[in-house]
Amino acid sequence: MIKKGFKFTLAAFMITGALAACGKSEDTATDTNKEPKQELSGTISAAGSTALQPLAEEAAAAFMGENPNVSITVQGGGSGTGINQVASGAVQIGNSDIPAAEKLDAEKAKELVDNKVAGIAFGIVVNKDVTVTNLTLQQIQDIFSGKVTNWKEVGGKDEKINVINRPASSGTRATFEKTILKGTKANDAIGTTQDSNGAVEQAINSTPGSVSYLAMSYMVGDKKGALKTVKIENASPTTADIAAGKYPFWAYQYMVTKGEAKDAVKSYIDFIKGKDFEKTVEEMGYIPMTKLNK
Repeated sequence: MIKKGFKFTLAAFMITGALAACGKSEDTATDTNKEPKQELSGTISAAGSTALQPLAEEAAAAFMGENPNVSITVQGGGSGTGINQVASGAVQIGNSDIPAAEKLDAEKAKELVDNKVAGIAFGIVVNKDVTVTNLTLQQIQDIFSGKVTNWKEVGGKDEKINVINRPASSGTRATFEKTILKGTKANDAIGTTQDSNGAVEQAINSTPGSVSYLAMSYMVGDKKGALKTVKIENASPTTADIAAGKYPFWAYQYMVTKGEAKDAVKSYIDFIKGKDFEKTVEEMGYIPMTKLNK
C-alpha cells in the first residue's frame, strides 16, 4: 500500500512538474518572440520657410530628446528654397507655407509629397507709432501697390508709409498675394525688402511709419510688445476668427518630402502634428492639425 501510494504521488508530481515546465517554456517563448521596439536613427536635414522654422526647431529638439540616435538640423531660406532643395535631394524636408506645385512645374511637383503639419496665421504689422488699427482688403492692396503713400489716407495721422516687402521666394509673400492682394501687383520699387520673418520684425521695430506682414509665431516672441497687429476687415489673426471664416490671411504649414516620408523622417513629421506636441504648437502661435482637422 505504501509503495502504491508513493508511486501515485510521484507520478502526480512528475505530471504537475511537466505541465509547469511547459507553461514556463511557452511564456519564455512568447517573450522571446516579441518584437523589440524599433530604435530610430539617422540624420535629417530640413530647410525652407522661416515662418515654420521656429516650430520645426522646437520639435526637433523634443524629438531628438526622445530619440538620441537621430540628428536633425533646420535652416531657413524661404519656402521656394526649401521646395527646390528637397526636389534636388539636398535635404530630406522642405519646409513651406505653400504646396510644392505652386513653386515647381507639374512634373517635378509630382515627385513630392506635401505633408501638412500645422496651420499658421499671418498678421499685417505696423510700427508702434502707427495709429491705424483696422484696414480693409482694398486699403491693404492700395498700400502695397503704391497707390496710398500716407497713413492719413486710411484714417491715420499725417505720416509717410514705409512698406517692407518680402522677396519672390518667400512662401509668406505667396500667401499674402493669394489671400490679400488677390491679383493686385505688389510694387517692389517702393520701400525695402527683407528676406525673413526675423528681419521683418527688426525692420518694423526700427522704421517709423512702417508696415509689412509677419507670421504670428514671431509675435509670440515679441516680449516687449513693440509690434502692432492691424485687423483685416475687423477680424483678428486668431484661431476663432479663422475657423469662422472671418480672417483670410492664414495658411497650412507643409513639410515637403520627395516621395512618402519613411523611418525617422516620417516619425519626426508625425510627432509635430501629433496630440502629444499639440500644446507646444499652440503656445508657439501655430494652429495644431488636431484642430484644423475638425
